[in-house]
Amino acid sequence: MHPSPKRVDFDLRNPGMGLDLGWVEEARANRSAIEHRAATLPGRRTVKNRWQAAWLVRAIECLDLTTLGGDDTAGTVRRLCAKARGPIREDLRQGLGLPEIRVGAVCVYHAFVETAVESLAGSGIPVAAVSTGFPHGLNPLSERVREIEASVRAGAAEIDIVIRREHALAGDWSALYDEVRAFREACGDAHLKTILATGELGTLSNVARASLVCMMAGADFIKTSTGKESVNATLPVGLVMARSIRDYAERTGFRVGYKPAGGIRTAKQSLDWLILMKEELDRPWLTPKLFRIGASSLLTDIERQLEHFVTGRYSADFRHPSP
Repeated sequence: MHPSPKRVDFDLRNPGMGLDLGWVEEARANRSAIEHRAATLPGRRTVKNRWQAAWLVRAIECLDLTTLGGDDTAGTVRRLCAKARGPIREDLRQGLGLPEIRVGAVCVYHAFVETAVESLAGSGIPVAAVSTGFPHGLNPLSERVREIEASVRAGAAEIDIVIRREHALAGDWSALYDEVRAFREACGDAHLKTILATGELGTLSNVARASLVCMMAGADFIKTSTGKESVNATLPVGLVMARSIRDYAERTGFRVGYKPAGGIRTAKQSLDWLILMKEELDRPWLTPKLFRIGASSLLTDIERQLEHFVTGRYSADFRHPSP
C-alpha cells in the first residue's frame, strides 16, 4: 500500500527522508514504452511565432550557462559572466519588449568560483560549482566533502555533485544514500544538484532508482549528466527522471528540480525539454526554481532564432559567438 498523495509545497526545500528500500526496489522502467512516449513528446505541442519566442526566452531564463573546459581561464569565466548578465543583444531585448533577462546560473569549476562570484556581484545570478571529483566522482569521500565545503566558502550558491556510479551499478542503494546525504550536509544553505551520469548507469530502471535515492537523501535537483560521458541528456532518460520527481512529490509533498545537461545545443532541443516538463510535471517546473538546462553553446542558437523572430532574418553564427 502506498501512502496517500500529499499536498506539494513549492516553497519548502526538499529535506530528504529515510531510505525506503522497498520503494526503491519496486521502481521499474519499461524501455519500449518510455522510448515510444519520448519519441511522441516533441509533436504533442507546436509553438510558433510569438509563442515560440516566449518559450525560448524561458529556456534562457532556465539556462545554467556553463564552462567546464581544461583550457578555462579567469578571462573565459569573466566573459561567460558578462554574457550571463546580458544573454541576448540589447536590440533583440528591446525588440522583444523585455524589461530584463538573465540566465538561471553560471556553472564553473571550483577554481573559478571566486572569479564568477565577483563578476556577477549585484546581478542576482547564482554561481554553481561542479564538485566531488567531477566528472568521475572517484576521489575519497572525505576529499569530496571538503571540496563542497570549499566551494560554499568561496561563494557558490549551488553545488553540482557527481555520484559514484559503482553504487548504482551494484545496487548498493544504502551506500549511495549515505554519500549523497553527506554531500547535502556539506552544502549547508547551498542547493545540491546530484549528477547521475545516466549514460553510465546501464538501465533505465537504475536511473529511476538512483533518482529516488538521491531525492530521499535531500537533493534539490537531479541532473542527467556531466557532459563528459559518451551519452548525455536524452528524452527517454528525462522522462524516467521526471516521473520519479512526480512520484516523489506526490508521496512526500516536496518538489525536486530537474536539470538535463550535455549535448543540448539547439533551440529546438531546448523546446523539446520544455515540452517534456510541461507534459509530465506541468507549469511549476517551467521556472528556474525547478528546471535548468546545462549548456555552453545552446545560447548561440537561441539568440539566432530570436533575431529571426524580431527581424525576419537569420544572422550568421559569427554574430552570436559562444560565450
